[in-house]
Amino acid sequence: MIYTCTITPSIDYTTYLPKFKTGKLNRTNDVHYYPGGKGINVSRVLSRLGTPNKALGFAGGFTGHYIEEFLQTEGVATDFIQTEEITRINVKIKSEEETELNGPGPALNEGQLSELAEKVRAMEKGDWFVLAGSLPDSIPISYFMELADICRNHEIRFVLDTSGPALKELVKAKPFLIKPNEHELGELFDIEISGKQQALSYASKLIESGLGHVIVSMGGEGALLVTKEEAVSAKAPKGQVVNTVGSGDSLVSGFIASYANGSDAIKAFQYGVACGSATAFRSDLCEKQDAEELLSQVVLHPINKEDVTT
Repeated sequence: MIYTCTITPSIDYTTYLPKFKTGKLNRTNDVHYYPGGKGINVSRVLSRLGTPNKALGFAGGFTGHYIEEFLQTEGVATDFIQTEEITRINVKIKSEEETELNGPGPALNEGQLSELAEKVRAMEKGDWFVLAGSLPDSIPISYFMELADICRNHEIRFVLDTSGPALKELVKAKPFLIKPNEHELGELFDIEISGKQQALSYASKLIESGLGHVIVSMGGEGALLVTKEEAVSAKAPKGQVVNTVGSGDSLVSGFIASYANGSDAIKAFQYGVACGSATAFRSDLCEKQDAEELLSQVVLHPINKEDVTT
């Protein structure tokens, strides 16, 4: 089973209007209500790709119920831990410029955190645990290291997609897969990454430290996959970018769905890039047909790791 975990999910209230005036009454007829959070996005795309999965995390109140019902309607099983606080609502105003108002995540107590840890302990060898999204400063990194240790001891594939200090600490747990962008990769080494060769060099250092797979997303330049055995770059398909939100999550989903279905890492990476591009070309997350139509356009180039120097 594939489990995703979103510590601080949200309802993303997204509204579109030609001109947004601060301090004035603004009216719009085009609004959308989506469950938000990177782990939730991974679950939604996995479901669209026909891959069963279960969404974990913390949810509460009428907004938490909405998220659970929405996911269940899309075929995603849920097992959220209930909170006394209502799940936050994030407001996204799409106008000449994009404005966002993100609410605070819930205050979680020791009992709730222990309950999540027990859910991870109950997972079986060969399962996947995808920890994605921001990790609140109110929860010590040692707690997430504990979750990673449980995964390692139970031979559960631990996938990590976060950023900042949490990523820097948790890479020490040697996840099965991480997917930093070039900026996040640079932060791990306190440098600024410039170009694919440098990204490849530092991704290779992570592999040498014990990580299983590193995918570096590089926007319009495509992406890199580095493993112990090989390294490849992928040139993304050309198309009109409509929405980059969820594109990286879709890449992760595509990789997991393909790998879990028996593909090797290279084929899984190619499928993941197709999924990420398919989402970028849509206003919402990709559908399976969208990704499969783009798959042949994802051009892979093997890279000789021995030629790479920092």
